[in-house]
Amino acid sequence: MGLLTREFETHPCEVEVSHCFDSLHAHVKFLDGTTINPGDEVQVKGPPVMAPYGEVVREERVARITRASKLEQLWTRMTGDFEFMELCEFSFSEEVKL
Repeated sequence: MGLLTREFETHPCEVEVSHCFDSLHAHVKFLDGTTINPGDEVQVKGPPVMAPYGEVVREERVARITRASKLEQLWTRMTGDFEFMELCEFSFSEEVKL
């Protein structure tokens, strides 16, 4: 992997989709132990995994990983904390005294 070049990899994975009262989530687990680094992109191939209400569905798929270049990894690490703040919601209100 170079300073400005990206690499592409294909790995087997398991997709778990839960649509229950207690949990609504979708997770991807790589079956060969592959790890994802900052800035990497993952695209799971195949049709969408749909889980009816009250069920958890697990399917084996293939995922295509686009590895970030060294420069992209560095940029993601440097700016990641700032982008996290976009997820936060702040409310400032004054107490009105009559």
